[in-house]
Amino acid sequence: MNEIKKIGTLCPLDTQGYIINQAAPAYIDNKFLEVIELINKSCLSALPGEVHSIYLRGSVPRGAEVEGVSDVDVIIVTQSDPENLDLGWTEEATRFIDQKYPFINGVELGFSSLREVKEYEYCSMIPFILKTYGVCVYGENLISQLPDYKPDSSLANEHLFHLSTLIDRARRELEGNEDTEDIEDCCSWIMRIIVRAGGALVIIQEEAYTRDLYPAYELFSKHYPEKEKEMRTALWYAINPSSDSREIKKFLDCFGNWIEEETENWLDIYNKERKIHLPLA
Repeated sequence: MNEIKKIGTLCPLDTQGYIINQAAPAYIDNKFLEVIELINKSCLSALPGEVHSIYLRGSVPRGAEVEGVSDVDVIIVTQSDPENLDLGWTEEATRFIDQKYPFINGVELGFSSLREVKEYEYCSMIPFILKTYGVCVYGENLISQLPDYKPDSSLANEHLFHLSTLIDRARRELEGNEDTEDIEDCCSWIMRIIVRAGGALVIIQEEAYTRDLYPAYELFSKHYPEKEKEMRTALWYAINPSSDSREIKKFLDCFGNWIEEETENWLDIYNKERKIHLPLA
């Protein structure tokens, strides 16, 4: 069991209120260089001619990883839409890399088209993550071309607009599922989404943002003290995922339903027209 630790920080802001990227190649511990090289080789071998650039994000490029707890998060920008690519190789590749390096807790490969990344008018999650959390580890570095972002309604909307859809997806994945590893994976990702959504609900009041789980939980609890216990449970599940699908579904049917309703209330105020993306300030 992993204890809940008070780790993580809020994103620093510049004098104009824009989020500063704290990731840098110099912060990447040398032991991760071989992991990154293997990930790059796997992507280039499986997708010849398709890989535009590869980015490391998350705790590792900030030098904030926790050995045996942190995973290696990578975004691959491709020439084509990822939906049109054969990505069936990723599961075997990530499992192999995870088993090869015991100091990591999994590998996450995310794919995005070059067209999507170059959407500068609206706030979109992939360009946002690259700009504020990413380091280029292969190919043409797009980060300097991306717009700056503030902790505002457009960013909050990225976490909240699809929340109900994602919770419903988790419920479907859990229904009748007896694969304990799959159940735990589902539990971990949906609880991370819920904790970050909790932080997104109060972005405007706090004028602050983080993807780190503990400070997101703290921000939420400051404004929703009556729901602190439930959000702490979500945080616990995020780092100690349950393999009991009924237990997870019960939590989603209670606290999950509540945060869905609170999200709809937020959208009624800040995104009445229910636009998928809101324009940048």
